Amino acid sequence: MAIVAVFELSGMTEAQYDKSAEMVAGRPGPVRSPEDWPVSGLISHTAAPTADGWLVVDVWESEEAFRQFGEVIVPILNELGVQNAQPRIYPVHVVVTR
Repeated sequence: MAIVAVFELSGMTEAQYDKSAEMVAGRPGPVRSPEDWPVSGLISHTAAPTADGWLVVDVWESEEAFRQFGEVIVPILNELGVQNAQPRIYPVHVVVTR
């Protein structure tokens, strides 16, 4: 079952987000497609600044795929000084893409 993972990252800066994206992709520059992720199963990724940090909303094919990604992203966030990144996880009812 697909899931949506919502990260509300208080205190995260745009520079930290951009660096985390480069580390996830394993190359300079922004992430551009699900193939940039080090594990399979990503359906969509959206990131935006908030008044006090950063918001990231991912849709994954399964909770297991997201957990595998968590083994990659949590150490990256810790290295960048983003602590306690605890997403809210919801089961997906509908996904619409272009």
